[in-house]
Parts: sequence; structure tokens; C-alpha cells
Amino acid sequence: MKVLLIEDDRQAADYLVKGLRESGHVVDHAADGTEGLFLAGSEHYDVLIVDRMLPGRDGLELIRLLRAAGNDTPALILSALGSVDDRVKGLRAGGDDYLTKPYAFAELLARIEALGRRKAGAASSETTLQVDDLKMDLLSRRVERAGRPIELLPREFKLLEYLMRNAGHVVTRTMLLENVWDYHFDPQTNVIDVHIARLRQKIDRGFPKPLIHTVRGAGYTLRA
Repeated sequence: MKVLLIEDDRQAADYLVKGLRESGHVVDHAADGTEGLFLAGSEHYDVLIVDRMLPGRDGLELIRLLRAAGNDTPALILSALGSVDDRVKGLRAGGDDYLTKPYAFAELLARIEALGRRKAGAASSETTLQVDDLKMDLLSRRVERAGRPIELLPREFKLLEYLMRNAGHVVTRTMLLENVWDYHFDPQTNVIDVHIARLRQKIDRGFPKPLIHTVRGAGYTLRA
């Protein structure tokens, strides 16, 4: 899974990042609430780990803002405040789980893996995806834009599905290689550029507004 850790305590953050990476997860770290809000809103993550007391923006405020913006990434709140009232406030702010400090790393790991499975299960139950006038039926594997059928090759379909599932977020080349081609190394080819170009020809050509956008130096995003 790809995890965003928002934690201002450097020692605690280093410990968690090391443990999560050793457990096979990809981890980004933000040292304050402002940076955490930016990363959570601009990148795709499977799970957020959010310290409650943060400089810049409080952890609960950060989660409220994400939920208000439509970001439903599962969030585990970490806090030294462990009363029932504190936990209730965390969950009502939009947190999906609440873990009181001090905690055992094994428990934290089990909780974020459970959140990741819950998110994956919800995503897998979807049968249709839609962004603006672009629709994808996952069961019949049909794609259409503004009612016009679009024929896609299997890899193009998988690429478009990944972009649609992450609509509004920037997906990096590394994310595409890992999730669309199942490469965990850089093949040093232009395979992504070729497939993106083909998708643009099929998805955007002949329509008044493009949906596939290049984010220079970062990757690609699909948005209206």
C-alpha cells in the first residue's frame, strides 16, 4: 500500500517510516498539517496516518477539510488523548480509526492493513466509473464518451481504469508502471508515453475539452 504519515515528532516518524517500509509499504512523510493536507490532496494514497496534534493544521481539522473536499482515503488518527470523548471527536471529524499513544507497532500495522482492505473492497464492488461525460462499465468492459463508444485494447482499458479510479489526483510514472504494467523497476522505455498518446487520441480527440492532462515533472491526471 501507499501510505502518507503526517507526524511532527521526527523520532516517532523515522521509526514508523522504517517499520512500514520494512513491512513492504510505500511511505511518504509530512512533518506538519499544512504539508500533509497538500500531499493528501495532490497524491493518491491507500491510507493516511495522522497525528492529532500537529503544527500548521490540527489533525482533526486536516481530516475535516479532506472530507469536505470529497477525499475519502481511510485515515488512522494517532493521539496521546485517549478518553472516550477524544476518540468520538476523532471519528466524527472523519477519521476511520483511532489509536492512542503509546501503541504497539504490530497493532498499528494491523489497523492500517485492515483499513486498506476495507478501501480495496469498496473499490472492487464498483461496476461503473464516470468522469464528466466519460463512462466505463467494468462488467461489460465498455467505454463511451458523450454516448459515443470507444474501443480500447486491454492495456489501454487498464490504464484508463487506473486514471479514472484516481480522477483528480496526479499519478506518477512509477505508480503507472507498478499498477498498470506490474513493473517494480524502470524499464527505460517510452511505453507510458505511447499508451497515454493512444488514449488521448481515443478519449479526447474530437471533443471540446480534454480529460487527460500532463502535469509537468510529476505525471498525469484525468479530470474535467
